[in-house]
Amino acid sequence: MGIAFGSINSGLPKNIVEQIMQAEKIPVQKMEERKGKIENKKALLKDLMSRVEKLRGSIYASKSDRSFREFNVNVSGNGITASVDKNIAEPGNYQIEVLQLAQKSSAISNGIEDKDNTYLGVGYLQYELPDGTTKEIYIDEESSSLSGIAKLINGDTENGMKATVVNSGDGSDEPWKIIISLDGTGDSQKATFPNLYLVDGEVDLWFDAERAAQDAKIKLDGFEIELPANKTTELIPGVTIDLKKASPGDEMSLSITEDTAKMSEKIDDIVKNINDVILFIKEQNNMDETTDTSRTLGGDITLQTLESRLRSTVFAGVKTDFGSKRIGDLGLTFQRDGTLKLDKDKFQAALDENLKMVSQVVNGTYTIEGGKENGFIDNLDKLVNDALKRPSGILSSRDAGLDSKIRQIDRRIENKERQIKQKEENLKAKFARLEETISRIKTQGSGLAGMAGNFNPVQQLG
Repeated sequence: MGIAFGSINSGLPKNIVEQIMQAEKIPVQKMEERKGKIENKKALLKDLMSRVEKLRGSIYASKSDRSFREFNVNVSGNGITASVDKNIAEPGNYQIEVLQLAQKSSAISNGIEDKDNTYLGVGYLQYELPDGTTKEIYIDEESSSLSGIAKLINGDTENGMKATVVNSGDGSDEPWKIIISLDGTGDSQKATFPNLYLVDGEVDLWFDAERAAQDAKIKLDGFEIELPANKTTELIPGVTIDLKKASPGDEMSLSITEDTAKMSEKIDDIVKNINDVILFIKEQNNMDETTDTSRTLGGDITLQTLESRLRSTVFAGVKTDFGSKRIGDLGLTFQRDGTLKLDKDKFQAALDENLKMVSQVVNGTYTIEGGKENGFIDNLDKLVNDALKRPSGILSSRDAGLDSKIRQIDRRIENKERQIKQKEENLKAKFARLEETISRIKTQGSGLAGMAGNFNPVQQLG
């Protein structure tokens, strides 16, 4: 419980300690205010760093010649679909004819009345996998239904088969059948299907029909090729082809072309992210006589350095096989307000006219000696890394500096608050003793007054 005293004896205000402490806390309040200003700067710096991080993301989308390039894939028919790995693919035109699709080994049973309740007996099924391995699955009374057998087959992940119970929809009294099939397709996946050994069942179960596994067959530019599956990455480097329908005699064309429009969009995305950084710097530097720069980054040398380096990167020359070029030669220029603008028509025209030159301007070239002549992306990537790398990047070091100032202020506030608390306790104790002393003197004075009539030697103390 804290010590309390009033003004009855000493004549001092009841909140004298509180008043003194308020004065003592003024330096703490000033430190808190200063800390708040630094935290405002830090929040703004974090905003800027997030914009630079976003710029780095768009840079990585075009970090190399391969990542910068994009392709269109066009197929004339609906018998196949195709996609490309741009790190491997090259432009080209191909003729494809699908003669037959690959298929897996499978078999279907005769029909029974009820998939869950028709009792098929106990026993086992035996079959041989493509590698010659013989497998057996035992069927007990609890599993002696079509659904139960399917569950047994599918519950064994090593048996090499899958089972599906289907309703044939043929309108008969015995519509339920089981289809058993292997996962793999192709000639090498041919299997000998199960022999069923079931006794004491209500009905007999056997395999009514089988389908053997086979390879897919296609013609590529007129030459027949067999494939073990309907999806392949081995026909054309960097191209994944899915065979959808066999159409002998129906030849389709597959073409892979450079998608220059998407390449242009990548550069435009980089420009937008650069402008996002530039606009932040412009906003911070938009100051007048009322601007409180103690709370903003206006005029901060970090922002000036970053903006200067951005401009240098855009204006930097790049060595190519076609002479020294700049990204500005391809349509990227600064506007009057300080932001960048990409002339998409000019950039698109340059891509269509000389893709190799544009690619070298964007991504640089490798020398015979094995070195690298940096392109626009390389220079921009270096700028971003130099800004964000820890601990020496211009932005990360500034961030660390602000953190250090905040920690210093926190320590000073903590020390000052500790001193204030100690002083408050000391003052409370002193004033309590003063109250006690004056009370004692008054009591003694009252006693003397009673002994001496109306004379009170300490009345002036009241």
